[in-house]
Amino acid sequence: MTHNDWFSKFSTGLSTMAGKPATFVIAVMVVAAWAVSGPMFHFSDTWQLVINTSTTIVTFLMVFLIQNTQNRDTAAMQIKLDELIRALDGAHNALLDLEELNEKELARFRQRYEQLAEEARGALRSGGTDTDSPFIDESDGNNDDRDGKSRAPGRGEH
Repeated sequence: MTHNDWFSKFSTGLSTMAGKPATFVIAVMVVAAWAVSGPMFHFSDTWQLVINTSTTIVTFLMVFLIQNTQNRDTAAMQIKLDELIRALDGAHNALLDLEELNEKELARFRQRYEQLAEEARGALRSGGTDTDSPFIDESDGNNDDRDGKSRAPGRGEH
């Protein structure tokens, strides 16, 4: 087992365990025990330092473990979405791997899809349908056919 495999399994297991209700209850009990022990330690600086240091260390380490798990989950979800786009007839392969685009390129795609959503809502309000296979042109995001609807080249209506 490589170092990365070990860390991935460890972070996934610990993140899963940290998200369980029982873990929350244990954390509340620890804080309650600390609070109740205050009078025994005369609410000293050391007594306060124990909880401050403990929570800081746990928080610091958990950030990295949860981020590692979230990064892998996000990557897996992107691969699954890319496969759905690739496999669906009428879907646009230009949308594969969008997470690799810069903000300006993403904004262009987002603007085009916001426009498509508004057109679909307008069509629904006037009794039409909201299904279509619009063509997404990477240069300007707008390629319309003669009938005013966007279509992917070489793909028929469904």
